[in-house]
Amino acid sequence: MSKVIGIDLGTTNSCVSVVENGAPVIIPASSGGQTTPSVVAFTKNGERLVGEKARRQAVTNPERTISSVKRHMGTDWSTCIDGKEYKPQTISAMILMQLKKDAEEFIGEEVTEAVITVPAYFNDIQRQATKDAGKIAGLNVKRIINEPTSAALSYGLNHGEAQKVMVFDLGGGTFDVSIIEIGDSVIEVLATSGDNHLGGDDFDARIRDWLVKLVKSEYHIDLSRDVAAMQRIEEAAEIAKKTLSTAESAQISLPYLAESKGVSVHLDTTLTRPQFENLIEDLIERTAVPVQNALNDAGIAASELGRVLLVGGSTRIPAVQRKVRLLTGKEPSRNINPDECVATGAAILGSTLQGNGLVAAGTQQDLLLLDVTPLSLSIETVGGVATRLVERNSTLPTRYSQVFSTAAPYQKSVEINVLQGERPMAKDNKSIGKFKLKGIKAAPAGVPQIEVTFDIDANGILMVSAKDLDTGKQQSITITANDRMSDAEIEQAMEDARNYAGQDQVRREAAELLNECQSLLNETGQKVKDAGKQLDKSVKKRIKKKSNTLRKLVGKCRLDKVTETEINDMRSEKSQLENLVSGAFGSEQ
Repeated sequence: MSKVIGIDLGTTNSCVSVVENGAPVIIPASSGGQTTPSVVAFTKNGERLVGEKARRQAVTNPERTISSVKRHMGTDWSTCIDGKEYKPQTISAMILMQLKKDAEEFIGEEVTEAVITVPAYFNDIQRQATKDAGKIAGLNVKRIINEPTSAALSYGLNHGEAQKVMVFDLGGGTFDVSIIEIGDSVIEVLATSGDNHLGGDDFDARIRDWLVKLVKSEYHIDLSRDVAAMQRIEEAAEIAKKTLSTAESAQISLPYLAESKGVSVHLDTTLTRPQFENLIEDLIERTAVPVQNALNDAGIAASELGRVLLVGGSTRIPAVQRKVRLLTGKEPSRNINPDECVATGAAILGSTLQGNGLVAAGTQQDLLLLDVTPLSLSIETVGGVATRLVERNSTLPTRYSQVFSTAAPYQKSVEINVLQGERPMAKDNKSIGKFKLKGIKAAPAGVPQIEVTFDIDANGILMVSAKDLDTGKQQSITITANDRMSDAEIEQAMEDARNYAGQDQVRREAAELLNECQSLLNETGQKVKDAGKQLDKSVKKRIKKKSNTLRKLVGKCRLDKVTETEINDMRSEKSQLENLVSGAFGSEQ
């Protein structure tokens, strides 16, 4: 049985972990380090780059580089490159494929199963999109787990004592806060709240906009439409943000940023920590409401918290840490690595799903995890009202049924609009799917009895079924939303991923062969030149002819379109040339 890996699919960086010898370990990224940048790029010759390689060339190739795709999960966003459309699921799948590959090289065997984390406030469509991405990447996603819950699981493995913990998770693109109770080796999520559009990217944007404004005031030009310049500014903004977590000021120097009326634009300035904190003050203030909501929903006061755990790279910002102290009255704990704990928690869950119990520290019992649904689930009823069936923070998995009836006489079908959110009116919530229940027995309004059942699995993903109690006829309804990928689209994406993996191997093989051929041609040319008139004319002629043949094949080869036939032809001609050279210069080989 292959091991189940744990994946933190992040907005800015992603991380993968596995349990080895009863303890979770972080799998090193192929580029070095513990995390992989969540960046995908397409070169002009058709090569696909993932991770650090993609991030490094973002400045020179901004229009073909995709980052922060996590923010688009579950939306209709897409990008078109070289005539091919890519959805968030397919881009995310490319990142997952890289993490899968790194894991396989580390473990030494094929990896087919994973637990993937998502922000606690991800809705049903976003969770399903994440599962779809895993499927495209060739992974059986055994469980979707909330990021703060995963962090708490990582913490609970080493701290089994009874306590209530707040997980304050501020990452690159999302913010979650969860109240979690640890006791008797049970980790139970009491409440969760958050903001799906608050994170490090927003802090970067404030510095970016400040720099653009600075250039505009000095040079009277607007760089916002200069793609290359903006990429450099965004990169500098991120570096400055990280610097200001440990230093009082950050020097930003961007020479030759652009050109205006024949004059080079240079940006050289200093951003102080107080200036930065002023730029992001309102963003940090936005964390207060989710914190209070989570405490209220859990029914506890901040004073009852045993620990406050900081998760996500953005929690390194001193102003964020001060805000946490102010909101909770607690000094944040530094017992866990904010960049790695989410992935290690996912790996722990993956191991337990295989039947490998992990004992919490200070106890003799295996860890048990009880998660919750982050948002209420409703259906639209008469008057546009959102009638709740499942309250937010209900323990997962959960199942709830309620009987409804028709609003008009002699209806033969009803449309059911499934909603996610906390507002009393349907229009103010997120519609995650609609379906029609047909074949209802014609009867006066209010007579038909239609039982609607909401079934939420351990992943937080919703299935809906309906039963006409009058006829006993039961129907299972699959919710389809415009933002979801169809089964056909997923299958096509999986086929593309498999094909690309094969093409990638061919490209790597061709690239190595091209280098070998070029080296051989250079060496052969030098040997012929050095030999001069000492080399037999007929031999020299044959070597030149064979060299020209190989040189033409090398010149015609395009890595983005190379075929096995071309590779075989080059390999054959290379071998023939090597034999000729070996015969002519045998003593020098």
